[in-house]
Amino acid sequence: MHVASVAERWRGLAQSGAALAFQDETWRTAWYETLGRKAGAVPLAVTVVDTLQNRDVMALPLVRHKVDNLSIIEFADGGLTDYNAPILGAGAPTTVTDAEALWRTLRANLPAADVLRFTKMPGAIGAAPNPFALLSAARPSRFHGNILRVDGAWDEWHWGLERTFRKELERSSRVFEKKTAARFQRLMNAREAGHVYAQLQQIQSARIAELGLPYVLDEPDNARFYNSLLAKGLSGGEVVLTALTVGDTVVAALLGITKGDHYSMVRLAAASGEWKTCSPGRLIIERTMKALHADGCRTFDFTIGDYAYKRRLGAKSIPLFEVESVMGWRGVAPVAIARAKSIARNHPRLSSAIKRLQRSK
Repeated sequence: MHVASVAERWRGLAQSGAALAFQDETWRTAWYETLGRKAGAVPLAVTVVDTLQNRDVMALPLVRHKVDNLSIIEFADGGLTDYNAPILGAGAPTTVTDAEALWRTLRANLPAADVLRFTKMPGAIGAAPNPFALLSAARPSRFHGNILRVDGAWDEWHWGLERTFRKELERSSRVFEKKTAARFQRLMNAREAGHVYAQLQQIQSARIAELGLPYVLDEPDNARFYNSLLAKGLSGGEVVLTALTVGDTVVAALLGITKGDHYSMVRLAAASGEWKTCSPGRLIIERTMKALHADGCRTFDFTIGDYAYKRRLGAKSIPLFEVESVMGWRGVAPVAIARAKSIARNHPRLSSAIKRLQRSK
């Protein structure tokens, strides 16, 4: 089914059921209108229907495209979506048996491909279990999420931080606030947001280049996606852009998305050089969390990536899962290799034995 034709249907499903911000309308439509139009990409809007109850059970924002000469069906990701997951409605499977039956039905009704691959999936979507994480073929991902829940008063959370880290945050705040015209702001005006976002891109690009790492976020299709996301979600609050500024200079900026009381961080940029003394990256995160907490946000999702500051702020690691299935003969070897790597990754002793064997040859 075409993506545009299910927009209203999926909107209702997400509102009445369970969905993550990465599959909600703002992110989803921005993705399909940019990355989903890349050469060779075929958007797949899959809706699972319970015909007996006459209700939508699940929606799957998928894409079929070529990866290393293989035809792969997977979630609308392209390396930019932190968490992949279905949109769940009433009647979505909650047992292994029902999940397995759904998986078989899904495979039988998808268009031809070499591999069906679902990655970076959380075990739950809201309070509901993710049916694909229940599958016997599901295995732990090499990625994990990082989530912090702040249900109580903000000051209670702040004073509960490890003392040394709390003092560092307080010192960073004092150093920053000594600067003339220093301020924290949430950008709501499109023109001002565009100015800040442009600097976010420049700072992030420069930082990655400084580290000698590959940088793909400024590639044309990726850049169009983020610009579309900002344009679609800023005014309604689904997209949040915050910044630490000194006059016209952006010292740090943070782009995130929201759904309900859940905020997910997407892109962070912090200036280096003279600004390092105020640890602008950590400071923009803490200021953003405080502002959103005052507005009713309670879950702060640091998404994937293993960084010390996430643990020091109190984020807890959440496991992610992946599952893939052979759809055509070309997919046999890649799926087997992926499974072997997963087994080795999750069994360190086996991985060490394999490495010793390879060295002995």
